[in-house]
Amino acid sequence: MIVKTELDKLGLLYGSVDLGEVEVKSTITAEQYNQLKTALLLSGLELMDDKKAILIEKIKSVIIEMIHYTQELPKTKNSDHISLKLNYDYTYLANLFSEATGITIEHYIILHKIERVKELIIYDELNLTEIAWQLHYSSVAHLSAQFKKTTGLTPSFFKSLKRKKRTPLEDV
Repeated sequence: MIVKTELDKLGLLYGSVDLGEVEVKSTITAEQYNQLKTALLLSGLELMDDKKAILIEKIKSVIIEMIHYTQELPKTKNSDHISLKLNYDYTYLANLFSEATGITIEHYIILHKIERVKELIIYDELNLTEIAWQLHYSSVAHLSAQFKKTTGLTPSFFKSLKRKKRTPLEDV
């Protein structure tokens, strides 16, 4: 809604406005571009026109959706899932992601899986074995080792903390 409002204010013709993407049908002057960029920043949004930056955000979105918003992880390899979803070669995506973020896609996935583990521990509906199974860990020992390596805490100790510390998804 914010994006549509700002486009209307500038008198720009547009087609579809989806999450993260806008189809602009008219030519944008440099002044209109700067005005749109400023207006979006004031609303807490960012104008991205760099195709590589957009692709990196799409990679992040696929991973977040895969780990946080589905009941069960895909049965395929993470690399195949991401490649299929974005219709790009995984090697290209992995190199682009690493170059831009300084971490690998796999490490980014691990960070998000650990955040999901924290969330599931806090909810206290599943035991560690069920969490390990749901997130496709080979064993509870593997989950525990990865959790400790990432957080510095064991899952049991994390569960016993009075104030559980989760990282907002956008900060992972």
